[in-house]
Amino acid sequence: MPRAYWKGYLRLSLVTCPIELFPATSEAEKTHFHQINTSTGHRLRQQMVDEQTGRVVDAKHKGRGYELSKGHYVQIDEHELKAVEIESTHTVDITGFVPKADIDKRYLDKPYYIAPQGNVGADAFAVIRDAMKDQDRVALAKIVIAHREHIIALEPLGKGLLGTTLRYDYEVRDEKDYFSGVPSPRVSKDMVSLAAHILETKETKFDPRKFKDEYETALKKLVRRKAKGHTIEEPAPAERADNVINLMDALRQSLGKRKTSTGHKRSRGKSTRTRKAA
Repeated sequence: MPRAYWKGYLRLSLVTCPIELFPATSEAEKTHFHQINTSTGHRLRQQMVDEQTGRVVDAKHKGRGYELSKGHYVQIDEHELKAVEIESTHTVDITGFVPKADIDKRYLDKPYYIAPQGNVGADAFAVIRDAMKDQDRVALAKIVIAHREHIIALEPLGKGLLGTTLRYDYEVRDEKDYFSGVPSPRVSKDMVSLAAHILETKETKFDPRKFKDEYETALKKLVRRKAKGHTIEEPAPAERADNVINLMDALRQSLGKRKTSTGHKRSRGKSTRTRKAA
């Protein structure tokens, strides 16, 4: 059983139960590199250097500062930061429920698994979880993690709950700042209909197991080859595709390729069945 990242209580009105919170994602399996000295092969350690004097700064002289203007900082001490720390109540207090579709996906931050802590309070946990299943809504609550207050959305997931911390409004950029310069050309209905038909032919179901991190696989292969003493050669640059001049022709060609590949698959399946029957 993994170690809990956070322990506390889940509360809905007068119903309270002890819970444990676990990170739902991990990057431990990804390939990570260290900086090394290419002459000796030894690992490098970073040091903090004063940008003006160029001298290494001792740990006792390291502090925090907020830049008021270019090169001018106001120093903030650790005991001063504690003055604004939010009291860690270790209680996730549900304040309301909203339809899941109401939460803009841009506000979703980090996912966590939430489970009851031991057998004590398991009944209360199940009542809260199952009540949310019936309502098909997401609970909103506040949680303090690492002295920071977060809004967290709670929803049923299997025997437990999925908790997703949400970003605050000031953390999400306004899309108008990026889309205001996008042109609005007139597109014919035939083009839109043809594109929509292509989308229908590509309709599928989301299965994360089908998606493979090809870069991570190639990276691990490179490390294994290099460790065995093989020479790694840079591949030749890929040829650039020709610029598409006629959008309608490109849509028709895309649809034609889709029909051809589908036809080949069906013909191969038919021949296989014929051979088996024979």
